Amino acid sequence: MASPREKFVAALKTLKEIQDKGIVAIYTSDLSASHRSILVKNGFLIEVSKGWYIPSDPEEQKGDSTSWFSSYWDFCARFLKKKYRNEYSIAPETSLLIHAGNWAVPAQLVVRAPKANNTITPLPHNTSLFNLKAELPAKEIVTIEKEIRMYSLQGALIYSTPSIFLSNPIDARTALSMIRDSSELLPILLDNNHTRIAGRLAGAFRNLGRDKIAAGIIDAMKAAGYDIRETDPFEYKLGINLSSRERSAHVNRIKLLWHDMRTVIIKKFPNAPGIPLKKAEYLKNVDDLFITDAYHSLSIERYRVTPELIERVSSGKWDKSTNEEDKRQRDAMAARGYWQAFQRVKETISAILDNGQPGKLADQDHPKWYRELFDPSVSAGILKASDLAGYRNSQVFIGGSKHTPLSVEAMRDTMPVLFELLEEEPEASVRAVLGHFVFVFIHPYMDGNGRMGRFLMNVMLASGGYPWTVIPAEKRTDYMSALEKASAEMNIAPFASFIAELVNLGMEGKPAATLKNAEE
Repeated sequence: MASPREKFVAALKTLKEIQDKGIVAIYTSDLSASHRSILVKNGFLIEVSKGWYIPSDPEEQKGDSTSWFSSYWDFCARFLKKKYRNEYSIAPETSLLIHAGNWAVPAQLVVRAPKANNTITPLPHNTSLFNLKAELPAKEIVTIEKEIRMYSLQGALIYSTPSIFLSNPIDARTALSMIRDSSELLPILLDNNHTRIAGRLAGAFRNLGRDKIAAGIIDAMKAAGYDIRETDPFEYKLGINLSSRERSAHVNRIKLLWHDMRTVIIKKFPNAPGIPLKKAEYLKNVDDLFITDAYHSLSIERYRVTPELIERVSSGKWDKSTNEEDKRQRDAMAARGYWQAFQRVKETISAILDNGQPGKLADQDHPKWYRELFDPSVSAGILKASDLAGYRNSQVFIGGSKHTPLSVEAMRDTMPVLFELLEEEPEASVRAVLGHFVFVFIHPYMDGNGRMGRFLMNVMLASGGYPWTVIPAEKRTDYMSALEKASAEMNIAPFASFIAELVNLGMEGKPAATLKNAEE
């Protein structure tokens, strides 16, 4: 008879074989009852719906949503395939968001299927599926993304309710920007007598500055004998011109959210003081904040560091070559890397204070910050040298977030756009807030994105003469919540208010984060 340990090993091997096949959503029949029991007991599997499981991290704390949110779409794909085969489609509104590059986990996913029964399937962390008994969309407007059946881009624009233009204006505009010519929409509009929808879409394209497409819709519908009235479904205009040649939804979405969010930030921020005349004094003030900044920034990332460790690192007493404890300690590697990166960031700020262009300098220098941030971990053998090569080459997820960072391809498309926007942006406050937010929204690195985002924020604050601003570790929950609202809900106001309040305190000589607070 096999021992408990041997049974555990066998269960883990079976789980690995399943995962090696690319299966994330695990059904009852995929594992024996004994293997399921062992894996659930030891935290390697969690049940998300009756008979359905996903892999989990045994060290994940109770209530942590990371495993679920990172598995959500894979679960939905397999669950819906098994439940409805190919006789379903998710709702046009969610389809539109996905075509716009928005894969944020919805609170409730509406699934249309002829065999549905208008019931709710509860899922973890306040999410659910609503099984709507409804006819399927025509085959020509159905497409498949990540193995999920949904409305095509054209079908989603036509059949989404008008409220989508008010509730998700950035995603709606992004989806509209992907249409190149009115002929992509007209066959569906004409064949189905969709005069009201045609008028709404014509108004939406006009709002976006795509007058040719708007006129094409109006003229074709009128030529076919339809009485059509153009209406603008959006609440306001953005005044941005997007290239009709751009085929990346992600690039358009980043540009649209930047232009949509910037006015909110400007209203909430104090006026920029301007480049300080006393450069040396400004840089000394930055230097004086190093220990406090390092403590709080690393603590936000859940490193267990102390002010004493930071002091040892900054004073040179930390020695990985002779002190075995220092050599092994992951937290010490992070502290040393933070000190090295901080020196590089100061060099960038110094160049900006000499009237260097902030966006160009950040674009040029941020890879150096990253290499310094993780160089000690490579030297200690914790990371491979290839980990310093640059941007990531695989998908990442953010712990506890409904937002899914961009795919590798989309990330490589959008990072140059971020720095172009930083170069073009005249307001330092916008550069600081959106520089930080968009950086972590894209998540270009496998690790260190939060620290890099805060470095970028402070470099951009310096470009307007604002003081170096430390985000207090004790405000981590507020900070992460504000970022989540910006990422998953496209609501920048909480994050802008959060940063503006900290900056205001710093300008008044009352920084919110101090070493005294850290020690407490």
